[in-house]
Amino acid sequence: MHSISPANEPPPTTSESLADEAALEPLAARLVAALPRPAFLALRGELGAGKTTFVKQVAAICGLNPADVISPTFGLIHEFGLPARAGLPERLVHADLYRLGGVADLAETGWEDATAGDTWVFLEWPERITTALPAARIDVLIEIESPTGRRITLTGYGPAHAAAIKAFKAFKAAPG
Repeated sequence: MHSISPANEPPPTTSESLADEAALEPLAARLVAALPRPAFLALRGELGAGKTTFVKQVAAICGLNPADVISPTFGLIHEFGLPARAGLPERLVHADLYRLGGVADLAETGWEDATAGDTWVFLEWPERITTALPAARIDVLIEIESPTGRRITLTGYGPAHAAAIKAFKAFKAAPG
């Protein structure tokens, strides 16, 4: 369930069209600069929309080798230690629950341990566990606009994640 701000305003949302994969790098850099610690991002989009590519780019901005970030469809959850750098959490978790039967199966995956602590969690196929999603999160919708183009929509729920969306928008508006 989504939480509404105390003033009954809709949660902050921003949307951008990207012409190609190269346009994802500056978007990922702004997102990394804005994300709180910890953070939870629920990635939605059809097969082939670019959810794993999105996580690869964030990982690259964080100093990881993007080739190490592969779709965790069969392993379900991949964890990466992040370099000790200002603003970065200790770990990045990339989970793909496409093959999960539902919330009842989460305990078998090590979900609680994987998502605990100073972690940025990027979850593909969050609709598999809707009732277990944290109220405080960023929903990321990736829509295919053309063979190379994508539309990315970010919506922040909860104070820290809503503030991240506002900061993300401010970084785009800032000159230079």
